Amino acid sequence: MLVLQAFIGSIVIHVVCFGGMMLVGYIKTRNYKLDISSAWDNVETLQSEVVFSKVNSPFLYLFTFVGVAVICGIIIFLYKKLFN
Repeated sequence: MLVLQAFIGSIVIHVVCFGGMMLVGYIKTRNYKLDISSAWDNVETLQSEVVFSKVNSPFLYLFTFVGVAVICGIIIFLYKKLFN
């Protein structure tokens, strides 16, 4: 039961984290104001300013998922030990 709770906690934390990143990206994209008049003055740096995301290894997400599950398991275990 503890392992299942720890994995559910890890899933919730990861969903909140990824959802938060997507929400911040959406808000930044929605509020972006294009300045055409100053863009004509500096054409060279225009191409290097656009970045959408970076790519991480899929194994990194596996390690963070397991690591957060272990931390959640420790927290749940200590909570049950202290308050029961």
